[in-house]
Amino acid sequence: MVQVQDVVATRSRPDGRERGPRRRSALTRLIQFRYLYLLLIPGVAYFLIFRYTPMYGAVIAFKDYVPFLGINGSEWVGSRNFTDFFSNPDFGRLLVNTLILAALNLLIAFPVPIIIALLLNEVRISIYKRAVQTLVYIPHFLSWTIVASLTYLLFALDAGPLFHLINGVLGSQVDFLADPGWFRPIIVLQELWKNSGWGTIIFLAALATVDTEQYEAATIDGAGRFRRAWHITLPSIMSTVMVMLILQIGQVLNTGFEQIYLMSNALNRSVADVFDTYVYFVGITQGAYSYSTAVGLFKAVVGVALIFGANWLAKRFNQTGLF
Repeated sequence: MVQVQDVVATRSRPDGRERGPRRRSALTRLIQFRYLYLLLIPGVAYFLIFRYTPMYGAVIAFKDYVPFLGINGSEWVGSRNFTDFFSNPDFGRLLVNTLILAALNLLIAFPVPIIIALLLNEVRISIYKRAVQTLVYIPHFLSWTIVASLTYLLFALDAGPLFHLINGVLGSQVDFLADPGWFRPIIVLQELWKNSGWGTIIFLAALATVDTEQYEAATIDGAGRFRRAWHITLPSIMSTVMVMLILQIGQVLNTGFEQIYLMSNALNRSVADVFDTYVYFVGITQGAYSYSTAVGLFKAVVGVALIFGANWLAKRFNQTGLF
C-alpha cells in the first residue's frame, strides 16, 4: 500500500505537473529507440537550416532594406511596404489571376488523383495495373522546363501537331501559346499530366488499408463495383482525402513560379501574372527586396490562416483534421 502511494505521489503533484518517473520513462524510451530518433536528425536539420533559420530575414519586410547596410542597419519603415502593395493597381489583377488558377487546380487537378487511384484499385490484372502506374508516374520526374518545351513543340504556330489538329477541327487559327484565353487551360492540363499520377501514391496506400472483408460482405449482399467504391472505398480513405485537401487549400496562393514563368509571355501576361512571378520580377530584377519580401510574407500568412480555417471546418463537419 505504501509503495502504491509512493508511485502515485511521484507521478502527480498538487499543481498538476508531472514528476520523476514519467520523465525517466521518456528518457528510457529515447535511449531504447535511439537509432530511430537518429534518423530524424537529417529531416530536423533540413527544416532548421533551410526553413526556420531564413525566417529571420522576413524582418526586412518591415524595413527599407539596403544590402550594404545589412538587415540590422537598414531603416525601419513599419507596414509601409504592405500599404504600398495593397494600394498598388496590380494587386487586384494578381489576386484574381492567382485565385482563378488555384480554384482550377483545386476543383480539377485535386480530384483526378483520387479518381485514378479508385480506378487502379479496381484493376485485377497485376501486370496491367503496374504498367499503368508506371506510365502515369513517369511525367512527375520531368522538370517543368521539359514540360514547357514539349508544350511549345506541340502547340507551335508553324509545325505544332496539336496546333494543326485542333485548328483543323475548329476551323480557325488560334495561337494557343499567345492567346490569354488558352493560358489557364494549358496550365491545368500540364498540371494534370505531370502530377496526377504521382498524387495517386498516397491514395493507393490508403486504399491498401481497407478491410477486404467489407468488400466480400458487400458482394454477398449484391453490391456492384460502383456501390462498393461509393459506400466502402471512399468512406475508408476520406480521412486521407481531407488531410490532403487541407494542405492543398493552404497552398492556394502558391501557384508555382517555374511553370507560370516558362509559359508566360508578353501577349498572355494579363492573365499569367501571379504573386510568385510578381515577387521574382519586383524582387530580383528590380531589386525591391523589402517590397517583395512583404508580398511573400503576405502569402505565407494567408496560407497559414487558410490551413487553420480549413482544419476548423473539417472538425466542424466531423471529419478528420490535420491537427
